[in-house]
Amino acid sequence: QVQLVESGGGLVQLGGSLRLSCAASGSIASISDMGWYRQAPGKQRELAARITRGGSTNYSDSVKGRFTISRENAKNTVYLQMNSLEPEDTAVYYCNAYIVAWDTYGVKGDDYWGQGTQVTVSS
Repeated sequence: QVQLVESGGGLVQLGGSLRLSCAASGSIASISDMGWYRQAPGKQRELAARITRGGSTNYSDSVKGRFTISRENAKNTVYLQMNSLEPEDTAVYYCNAYIVAWDTYGVKGDDYWGQGTQVTVSS
């Protein structure tokens, strides 16, 4: 079984910073793209940032210039450094990864999600 476990969420004031981490574990053969999505109350889940295995990144316009995504392939971990936080960034943040994992019959690729971590920005 493959698991994504997030950490680092919390309550922060306007203009503050937080760093989210997400570690993948289990019978992992390889991980390609990894990313962070967020879902605010009453809204659809949306992309915040994604990163390829080679380190190419893309960001939503709403976080560009304030958030930085990075990863450590050797640790199967992705990070999201969030600076200059605004109340509009308040949401549950979900880690996502496309993982090829070993199972009884060989390898199988699938999309995996973490359980989510709450980020709250107060004004």
